[in-house]
Amino acid sequence: MSIHYDAERKTFTLATCNTTYQMMVNELGHLIHLYYGRRAEGTMDYLCVPRDCGFSPNPYELRSVRSWSLDLLPQEYSGSNAGDYRLSSVQAVTDSGVWGADLRYLRHEIRSGKYAISGMPSALDRGGDAETLSVTLRDAVSGLEVELLYGVFKQGDVITRAARLTNTTDKPIRLEKAASVCLDLPYGSWDLIHFTGRHTMERELNRAPVMNGIQTVSSLRATSSHQHNPFVILCDHAAGEDRGDCYGVMPVYSGSHRTDVELDQSGSVRLVSGIQHEQFSWKLEPGASFDTPEVLLAFTHQGLTKLSQVYHRFLRGNLCRSKFSNLSRPVLINNWEATYFDFTEELILDIARQAKALGVEMLVLDDGWFGTRNDDNSGLGDWFVNRSKLPNGLEPLIAEINRMGLKFGLWVEPEMVNEDSELYRAHPEWVIRVPGRGPAISRNQMVLDLSREDVVDHLYEVLSGLLTQYHIEYIKWDMNRSVSDVYSSALPPDRQGEVYHRYVLGLYQLLDRLTTAFPDVLFEGCSGGGGRFDAGMLAYSPQIWTSDDTDAIERLTIQYGTSFGYPISSMGAHVSACPNHQTGRTVPIGTRAVVAMAGTFGYEMDLNRLTDAEKEQVREQIVRFHAYADLIREGDYFRLTPVDSTQTYAAWQFVSQDCRETLVSAVESRPRLNLGPICVRLKGLDPDALYRVERQDIFGCRIPPERIPMGGADNVYSGASLMYAGYVLPLLSGEYPSVQILLQKVP
Repeated sequence: MSIHYDAERKTFTLATCNTTYQMMVNELGHLIHLYYGRRAEGTMDYLCVPRDCGFSPNPYELRSVRSWSLDLLPQEYSGSNAGDYRLSSVQAVTDSGVWGADLRYLRHEIRSGKYAISGMPSALDRGGDAETLSVTLRDAVSGLEVELLYGVFKQGDVITRAARLTNTTDKPIRLEKAASVCLDLPYGSWDLIHFTGRHTMERELNRAPVMNGIQTVSSLRATSSHQHNPFVILCDHAAGEDRGDCYGVMPVYSGSHRTDVELDQSGSVRLVSGIQHEQFSWKLEPGASFDTPEVLLAFTHQGLTKLSQVYHRFLRGNLCRSKFSNLSRPVLINNWEATYFDFTEELILDIARQAKALGVEMLVLDDGWFGTRNDDNSGLGDWFVNRSKLPNGLEPLIAEINRMGLKFGLWVEPEMVNEDSELYRAHPEWVIRVPGRGPAISRNQMVLDLSREDVVDHLYEVLSGLLTQYHIEYIKWDMNRSVSDVYSSALPPDRQGEVYHRYVLGLYQLLDRLTTAFPDVLFEGCSGGGGRFDAGMLAYSPQIWTSDDTDAIERLTIQYGTSFGYPISSMGAHVSACPNHQTGRTVPIGTRAVVAMAGTFGYEMDLNRLTDAEKEQVREQIVRFHAYADLIREGDYFRLTPVDSTQTYAAWQFVSQDCRETLVSAVESRPRLNLGPICVRLKGLDPDALYRVERQDIFGCRIPPERIPMGGADNVYSGASLMYAGYVLPLLSGEYPSVQILLQKVP
């Protein structure tokens, strides 16, 4: 059993392969957090030490016991307005105007299998080893019950958490805050790692000590956002890639989110994570329940790499519903950077013919194929063929592309609408906007109100119609603006605080219906690139376009930050044209491919414009990627170097689960003259085995490859020497040169 309840001591112990999570019910019925960390035995109630602290009040029942205060105790789900002045997990208001919640233990249940939550994705018990702990707390005054849900995945080394809030009275309760998780760490000193950015530079790693006060990572954009990814890490100050205590907190949510971290007066740290409570208010009718999004918790004492690997495996194996999560995916070419809006049927077919000749397997037709879409000012919402560009329609175009032996994919942006569209003229009430106010406009588009069932039904009808009528095997689902002017014409005044969350529920309902009805279609998520790169979207889309910035050198930073929480197989990455369309930089096509192979791999250019030598490289790149595809998708990923201003190069590594094969990639990202040899310590190998360099490919180097020496007797090295002494990279010289090295265990 992964969950044990000690009735005498009233303790709950949750155990995965490598971690222990423990809590207890105290004498007043509060659920007290005791421990989360490395696997340990025994009851750890001794860690909860009573103490008197001025201005920290005592419960009425223990009013003469000054050493007992909620303001000092570590809790599983913090209440509010009951003597704890730290971060609350819930804010509730009764019909009579009483604020707060003093949550006391009511009951619990332990059962096999994994709980489910309504309307949102959550982890799946695919291995059959998950167990659920349900602990219900109750506030006697408001009648609010909070059911804390814990899913324990023993082999996955992950504990999931969510909360279900139920109104047990005959009058409404208003929820002003409903967090998913509260994690109290009464001991230790921690750094907060989070991933910030902007459009075209997402998920840059930020690390700083947790300081007195409250640090906030949040979004109010109705998406997880380019600016602040919801995934955060708490780690000890000395933690690095290979050692140190690390806690991961990953919400399975794609909307406005918030994580607060507070260092309190006594040195304790509290983390509260869940739905962004600014502009949130939920009317909980009598008998009704509200489910919070799920959060995936992971802990390791072995550093950041191990934490990443836990999440990579878990997201692929226990969250993503798509059959493509563990399948090889086609190498595709997208026409966007080749043509933008200016294309014809013949131009698309020319790109397809060249792509097929070079080994590409799918063509994706991007923006501009529908409505009156000749720029970004009109047509969104009108998902019928633009006959001025495709006079024969989609069907003969797809048939010809299929006849060539290519699959066909299509770009859509279903959540958006232009004012200049047939849809908006027919249904202006379907957009999110404040009555009487001209809305903020981004890219001349507005957001459809997915909190409305009629809008969700309309979009399902349109999209399912496309997928039924045409032979489409891939959908790129884009969303190119944040939500503002939040108001729904379908909701009464006292429910306008529900729009943000209901929008996300509508999105999930639409995605669930489509992916269930069309399981053979590969969906790729996108929001101006990485504006909605989160675990919630990965439940439906096994890959997400990582960033609209396709510059290979910029992508090193973007993909590095993304890798801390999200699998390499989820990162949409393409070889794009040079000079790069975003930065103007020129990078060798071989290096561009090395970077794109740390992702799903594809092309974003007109292959007809390449030289014969470059075309030959593309042929070879596709062959090489297929040879490495399983290793890249399923292997353990290691960051061999940081990607920052202290490094002149970036290096990373994939190792097969059986340690028989490893692929090392390195890119010189800051070329410098007269640099000495670079020695990289490899990771994850069998120290007692011998490894042979089976292939070493060098790209963009001024020195001919045959003049670059390779060391080692017959290029054979022990696993121990490769990990502890390192491997000396070839001396690279040129404009962003790179190397890829394949090593295999000697039988």
